[in-house]
Amino acid sequence: MRPSGSHQRLQKGGVGDSDLLTNGPNSTKDRTMIQPTASFKENLMLLPSIDGLSRIELVDGSGNVVATIENQPGKQGSLAVYQYLAQEFGALDSEAAQLGLSIFAEHTEDAKNRPGAHPNIDRLVAIIEGASPLQLKVIAD
Repeated sequence: MRPSGSHQRLQKGGVGDSDLLTNGPNSTKDRTMIQPTASFKENLMLLPSIDGLSRIELVDGSGNVVATIENQPGKQGSLAVYQYLAQEFGALDSEAAQLGLSIFAEHTEDAKNRPGAHPNIDRLVAIIEGASPLQLKVIAD
């Protein structure tokens, strides 16, 4: 899915961030994250491979699977983004959703102009606008 090469990463954390940070496994302290570009195609090259990944299940607060992103043509870009968000944040909350929209780059504006055309982007927008966070369950082959 992505060619080998160096990854552009942005070190997160610094002066003023300490009040917001925890030391848990999904802490933003000392986390290195990609620095999204204006191109979704370029951003995909910065993300980890989805080789060996079957799907991601999105789970609500009651434990119900509310959506699934399969590893199939036409969905693999979204699968890569959501896998990355799961690795970096552990859940899909407003902070994760904001980064996700940046990674989707030019597709984010298209999704805002055509609601329903990009459901995996629409979901990120909904969470930023106040929808409940979701757990991301990564399922290997």
